[in-house]
Amino acid sequence: MRIAPGGTIGIIGGGQLGRMLALAAAPLGYKVHVLAPEDSPCAAVVTADYTRASFDDADALARFAAEVDVVTYEFENLPVAPLEALGDKLRPGTRSLAIAQDRAAEKRFIEASGARVSPWREVNALDDVTAAVTALGLPLVLKSRRLGYDGKGQAWIRHPDDAVAAWDSIGRQPAVAEAAVAYDAEYSVLLARTATGDIACWDVPRNSHEDGILRRSDVPSGLADLDTAIGQARTLADALGHVGVMAVEYFATPAGPLVNEIAPRVHNSGHWTIEGAETSQFEQHIRAVCGLPLGAVGMTGRAVAMDNLLGDEVDRWAELIADPGAHLHLYGKGAARPGRKMGHVTRVTR
Repeated sequence: MRIAPGGTIGIIGGGQLGRMLALAAAPLGYKVHVLAPEDSPCAAVVTADYTRASFDDADALARFAAEVDVVTYEFENLPVAPLEALGDKLRPGTRSLAIAQDRAAEKRFIEASGARVSPWREVNALDDVTAAVTALGLPLVLKSRRLGYDGKGQAWIRHPDDAVAAWDSIGRQPAVAEAAVAYDAEYSVLLARTATGDIACWDVPRNSHEDGILRRSDVPSGLADLDTAIGQARTLADALGHVGVMAVEYFATPAGPLVNEIAPRVHNSGHWTIEGAETSQFEQHIRAVCGLPLGAVGMTGRAVAMDNLLGDEVDRWAELIADPGAHLHLYGKGAARPGRKMGHVTRVTR
């Protein structure tokens, strides 16, 4: 299915990723229609149309599908069943979504595909938590199976007496327990895949996190064993039949690459590609879901650094916009709460 310029792309979700997808679609001649439950999402400011509806409103989704040529999504915490109303217009499909939004299903899928994850156990009750402490040792982290991102829905257990408090802190909801692992760095493999199986991979960014939130990505990563990780990511994308951009987050460990999680969408660690690569992750995603050839992914400079602007760091906008080496992206959000991603700045060394 190829969507010709002049067609309309539907995006489910109205955050900054949807906003940047819409901005990438416009130069290719596409209109964008966003569906989201918020009153005034930041993506709607730059799109041709906006539908305010709940993500689980199947009737609204069916009407939405009738008004667009193809549908994609900007984040994975969506109810899968209502998306069936979108039929074959949805790219990536619900398989990518269903696997990535459930940590237990994701880990089983990754292991079945031949990649490594940290030792883990499924947790559904307090007894499972104590059993995981015995089996995995300490420290370990509890992560809710669903709706966890940017460090949300997570709690560390560093002493056996922490188990009850940790279980309570994630709301006693289904979770996974993961053993802590020694690692040298965090990085992500970003790729785009077409419906016909063509894949393009960008240079690998090395990522720095703070309180579970990405602070900075540096490219190139300077890490070894990347070919193994890239090969694994390609295998995962093929196994999913994924269409569009996908990120696979890794830990660099002495025993080799270890997968942290899959994001079946454009990803924060790929924001550097807007100025730092020949084709950005956002344009590449538009190309893939519209059935167009993938663009070149070479770097535009020798090195690229991307820093997130969190909370009131966005108030530095005047300083940053006056810096000739800084490429500033503001997301047009409302209140600058602590830890909220309000924008990013990229610097390319040529």
